[in-house]
Amino acid sequence: MRLHSIAERAAFFVTLLAVLVLALLPVFRLKELGFGIGFHYDKLNHGVAFAALMLVGSLGWPERKTSLMVFLALVGAAIEILQGTTLIGRDLDGFDWAADCVGIWCALAAISCANSLVRRVA
Repeated sequence: MRLHSIAERAAFFVTLLAVLVLALLPVFRLKELGFGIGFHYDKLNHGVAFAALMLVGSLGWPERKTSLMVFLALVGAAIEILQGTTLIGRDLDGFDWAADCVGIWCALAAISCANSLVRRVA
C-alpha cells in the first residue's frame, strides 16, 4: 500500500468520525461544546457532509466507489434511525437521508467529470 493511500484512508476515517459526532450528539451537547459549524439549511449540511465523505473515500479506495457509495448510504440511513431514538433526541427525517444520497451522487458526478477532463488532457 502506498503512503498516500494510507493518508487518504486515514482522512476518510477522521472525516467519518467527525460526521458521526456531529450527527449523533444531542443538539444541546453540540451547543455546550461550541459546535456551530454548518449551514443554516440542514439538508445542505447533510449533502455536503456525504459529498465530502464520498470524495475523500474515493481517494482512498478508487477501485471501490460502488461499495463506498452503498456503505455511505447505509451510514446515512443508520444515522437517521439513531437520531430518531430518545437517547439522541433528534429528528428522524427521511429527507435528510435523501440529502445524504444526493451528496453522494453529486460527488460521484464530480469525480466522473474530473476523470473525463484528465483523460482529455492526457
